Amino acid sequence: MSEDRAIIQPVKGAKSPDPGHVTVLVSTAVDLNQLCQAANADPRAGHRLFTSRVHTVSNAEKQPFSLVGPIIGAPYAVMLLETLIVWGARQFIFLGWCGALAPSVKIGDIVLPDAAAIDEGTSPHYLQEPIGYSRPAPPVAAAIRQACRRIGQEFHEGPVWSTDAIFMETRKKVRHFQQQGALAVEMELSALFTVGTYRGVDVGGLLVVSDELSSLTWRPGFKDERFQKGRIAACEAVKQICQIK
Repeated sequence: MSEDRAIIQPVKGAKSPDPGHVTVLVSTAVDLNQLCQAANADPRAGHRLFTSRVHTVSNAEKQPFSLVGPIIGAPYAVMLLETLIVWGARQFIFLGWCGALAPSVKIGDIVLPDAAAIDEGTSPHYLQEPIGYSRPAPPVAAAIRQACRRIGQEFHEGPVWSTDAIFMETRKKVRHFQQQGALAVEMELSALFTVGTYRGVDVGGLLVVSDELSSLTWRPGFKDERFQKGRIAACEAVKQICQIK
């Protein structure tokens, strides 16, 4: 057996559900609940997976898909991703929140990342050579872009910065990633993109701006009406992709 083979492998057990071809990875409980309710899935039910739940939605008219969450941080997001791949999922949409870095990006805006700067500790374990950025799968990125356009939702498209340490988003680092063109900062996408490429599955993401750091002063917007509208719009885009009425 190869010395490079991991000792612990994700498994599909006898009681593991079929997640379907498409899985939506939902960062927060509030967005997960909203999507579950729209899909007529009980947010309190579902199959337990680590500290998250898998809600499989199916009917006679379309292929089953899954809503999975809540999720926080690159290592945990990848634990879920690796397991769901073994269970059979092949396309993944990550829905999360982010902090704006670009002055043009405001609370409540939608960001579609076309690259994620790797500043988390999970991606390097999957890379033979260090790279600065990981990228979404073009088919999923295109589907998210088209869904936003169908609902008339404007969005920013560009790179984001993924970090493990939200309390170490220093002025030096913020300036650095602003100079690199990063629109926002978040915690999961660079690892999800990296592992998706490594495992041969398609991963894309969309983010709602919950706070701003572009002025080098933190401006939280979690209670802002613009943020609530942005959340609803992002969920509507996901519903379009999954054909949730």
